[in-house]
Amino acid sequence: MKKILFVTSEVYPLIKTGGLADVSSSLPKALAELSQEIKLILPNYRSLKLNDNIEVRSTLQIGTHKIRILETILPDSHLPIWLVDYPEFFGMAGNPYVDMFGHSYPNNAERFALFCRVVCEVAMNRADLDWKADIVHCNDWQTGLVPAFLSLEHYPYPRTIFTIHNMAYQGLFSGLTASVLQLPAQLLSPDALEFHGMISFIKGGLAYADKITTVSPTYAQDIQTAELGYGLEGLLVYRNDDLMGIINGIDADWNPEIDPLIAQKYSVKTLQNKVANKTALQARLNLPTDENVFTIGLISRLVEQKGIDLILDCLPELLSMPIQLIMLGSGDKGFEQRLHQFAAAYPHKMALTLGYDETLAHLIEAGCDTFLMPSRFEPCGLNQMYSQSYGTLPIVRTTGGLADTVVDTLPDTLANGSASGFMFSEESSGALFETIKRAALLYAFPEIWRQIQVNAMTRDF
Repeated sequence: MKKILFVTSEVYPLIKTGGLADVSSSLPKALAELSQEIKLILPNYRSLKLNDNIEVRSTLQIGTHKIRILETILPDSHLPIWLVDYPEFFGMAGNPYVDMFGHSYPNNAERFALFCRVVCEVAMNRADLDWKADIVHCNDWQTGLVPAFLSLEHYPYPRTIFTIHNMAYQGLFSGLTASVLQLPAQLLSPDALEFHGMISFIKGGLAYADKITTVSPTYAQDIQTAELGYGLEGLLVYRNDDLMGIINGIDADWNPEIDPLIAQKYSVKTLQNKVANKTALQARLNLPTDENVFTIGLISRLVEQKGIDLILDCLPELLSMPIQLIMLGSGDKGFEQRLHQFAAAYPHKMALTLGYDETLAHLIEAGCDTFLMPSRFEPCGLNQMYSQSYGTLPIVRTTGGLADTVVDTLPDTLANGSASGFMFSEESSGALFETIKRAALLYAFPEIWRQIQVNAMTRDF
C-alpha cells in the first residue's frame, strides 16, 4: 500500500470548472479501490459546495500566513479531503481562478504558491497530521511548484507525479513575482522555473517531477511539437523517457443503465427507450417534440480551443437543415452573445443554456443523437466517452484524446464493427459541416445507426 497525496485545484462535486474536477473525483476513488491510501488536498474556496461534516485538523504558520487545515469527506466515498483554509487568498466570490467578471485574480501566483508550500508541509509530515506521503500526485500548473519545492528537501522525500491536463494553461507570471514569492535562487534558472524572463509554474512539474503523465497517448506526442508544446516542447522531449500518455477513464456516474438524472434508463438491449430522453429534453428546453428529428448536443467551455468559432461559421447552413441543436456551457462573452442571437432567431431549432447544469448535462448525453466536439486540440476529453456510453455518437476532430477514443464511421469500420462516431481532420467549418451532414445522412438508415450505437455503447472506457 502506498500513501498518496492527490493535489488538485478542483474536485467534483465540491467545485468544477472542467474535466480536471471529474478526474480528481474518480481517479482517487479508483486508486482507493486498489487498496491505496489516498488523501486529497485543495484550497478551501468560498464557493465550495460543502456539507456540515468539517473539522479543523491543524494550524500552521508559513511566513506571515496562519493557515488552517480542515478535513471533510469526498461525497459518495470514504476519502478524506484536506482543505487549505486561508480566506485572504481563497475566500473571494468567483471560481478558483477568475473573479465574477471573468478576470484572473491579480494574486494568483501568491495564492497557488502558498497552496503548494502547504502541500509540501503536509507531504513531509510537518503539518501536525501524523501522515507522510510516499507519492505526491500533482495536477496542472496550480500544483507545479510542489515538485520543485520538494526537490529542495533532504532525502527521503516523497516521489512525485505531475499530470498535464492541458498544456495551454501554464501559470505564467512576471519575473518580478520571484521576489514576491521569495523563491530560492536555485529555482530561478532557465533549467528550472524561468521562462523567457517570466516564472512558469508548470515548469516546476515538468522539470522536477519524477514522472510526468498526460491524459492520452496522442496528446503526449502532440505536446512534444512546436504547435502544442507552447515553448516547452524541448523540455518535454528531454523528459520523454519519463513522460507517458494514459487515457482518462470514466466512472459509473455516466451509465444510462443506472443514471438517476435521465428521464428513462436504457441499455444496449433496451435502446428503444433512449427516445424518451429525447422528448424529455425537447420538452425541458421548449423545443418542438419530435422523436425523429436529428439532434446534436454540445456541452463545453465556449472558447476557441473547443472549436466554437468553427460551429458559429457554419451555423447558418446547419440551422437550415431539419435538425435541433442543444448547447450547454459558458466562456468567451463574444461567443456567448453570438450563440444567443442564433438561438433567439431559431427558437424551434436551437436551445442555448449558459452556465453549467449537471442534470441537464446528463439529459443532453442521453437525449441527443450526436454529440459535437470540434476541438482545435483536446488533451483527452471526457464527453466523447460519455457520449459513446449513451449511444450518442460523437462528431469530433482528429486530435489528442479524441483520436484515441473515437473510431470514424467508414465502410471498413462499419464492416468490422468498430465504428463509433464521426471524425474530421481539417481545422475548418467546411470540414465540420460536411461531417455533420455525413452523420445526418446515416441517421436516415435506422439499422445502420443502431449498429454504430451498439458498437459505441459496448466499448470499455
